[in-house]
Amino acid sequence: MLNSILEISQCLRNRELSPVELVKNCLTSIENLNPVLNAFITVTADLALQQARQAESEIQRGQWRGPLHGIPIGLKDLIDTAGTRTTAASALYKDRIPAQDAEVVRRLKNAGAVLLGKQNLHEFAYGGSSMISYYGEVHNPWDPAHIAGGSSGGSAAAVAAGLGFGAIGTDTAGSIREPAAQCAVVGIKPTFGRVSARGVIPLSPSLDHVGPIARTVSDAAVLLQAVAGFDPDDTMSVDVPVSDYLAALQVRAKAARIGVPRKFFYEDLDPEVATAVDLALAVLKQLGCEVREINLDVPTDRTLQAAESYDHHREFVKKSPELYQPETLRRIRSGENFSAEQVEAARRDLAKARGEILSVFSNLDFLVTPAVPIAAPPLAELKQNPDLLRPRELVLLRNTRPFNVCGLPAISVPCGFTSAGLPIGLQIAGPHWSEASILGLAYAYEQATTWHERKPNLAS
Repeated sequence: MLNSILEISQCLRNRELSPVELVKNCLTSIENLNPVLNAFITVTADLALQQARQAESEIQRGQWRGPLHGIPIGLKDLIDTAGTRTTAASALYKDRIPAQDAEVVRRLKNAGAVLLGKQNLHEFAYGGSSMISYYGEVHNPWDPAHIAGGSSGGSAAAVAAGLGFGAIGTDTAGSIREPAAQCAVVGIKPTFGRVSARGVIPLSPSLDHVGPIARTVSDAAVLLQAVAGFDPDDTMSVDVPVSDYLAALQVRAKAARIGVPRKFFYEDLDPEVATAVDLALAVLKQLGCEVREINLDVPTDRTLQAAESYDHHREFVKKSPELYQPETLRRIRSGENFSAEQVEAARRDLAKARGEILSVFSNLDFLVTPAVPIAAPPLAELKQNPDLLRPRELVLLRNTRPFNVCGLPAISVPCGFTSAGLPIGLQIAGPHWSEASILGLAYAYEQATTWHERKPNLAS
């Protein structure tokens, strides 16, 4: 059975497999499983088949574009797609059809990827459960009675269930890594400015990151390779050379120095999460890593995110508040009363945090934490207790958010399951621009374990 993008890509290149058949299989799986998972908002079947036929023709003529050529993937539905609606899971944008592709979509098309459609999310990405959506909540493929995480919940659920071979999500406080951890897939948030956010509906421009969700670390590397790089038309983009991420998977870091910040990141963990992560640290030691406990100051102020989110939605909230889900409107309005001085002070604090974090890596290569402190909560529990939703989401995003503030690259990889069969994720972070090294360590861990080989038991 073909599992990875690299395996499938080789078969496509050798003409042992047709991109058209591959896409048809994905569309059949979406038709069968999306009613259960609610992972897709819009399925672009005709466009996907058209792109697949084009890919097949190009490959047959020897015009192979690389490992994504002919590979079907999905997009979180706040990433603009020309001619295809981009809704942000909101009634406000239910009929919004962009005129231009986001920069990441342009790059994916250039790489020959086939776009299956737009995936469900927490409305305007303002939450970690993917329960608040005009199109209904996303369900976890490991147990549809539980959340899939958020805000890129539809993307993580789709990848885990085999509704495509990867996805592009966004991450402002953990919205790639948290659902990846909850769905037993791989999600990487690159360094702030590594991947263009131009054409992506913002939540908080100072904290928004764009990155891949995939089944394996190598798949994540392929996707990141395609979308990473400087975009001169994105003011947040940074012109730093992009490494060869696939080559980095074969480079083993000798005696990598790993910091374990027990305070904050390891507090109040579900006991099964704590056990799984400690076992993962033992595997890293067996791989030759030096593991030591450290202290790490963690910024927790959310002023800037709240203020920037309100600033983006200000006019819409005044004109059409009824088009937002009530909980989203409440969260957006929480940023209404910050003064310009408070926002500027928050921006200075952010810049300071991103500078000061460098000192942590003067004698360390990586930080390793649980990706999420608890397993995916039941949907029914959060529906029956609405006041519990936001506090629970803040717990779910607790360990991921600090790396958005510091702008550090971080990845979540599967590291176990609870006794109830719910996934557990391991988070690996490194200094700015160290995506290649993070992917390398994550790959070494993945290859030393078998968690990535498990698949949810969903009949399609």
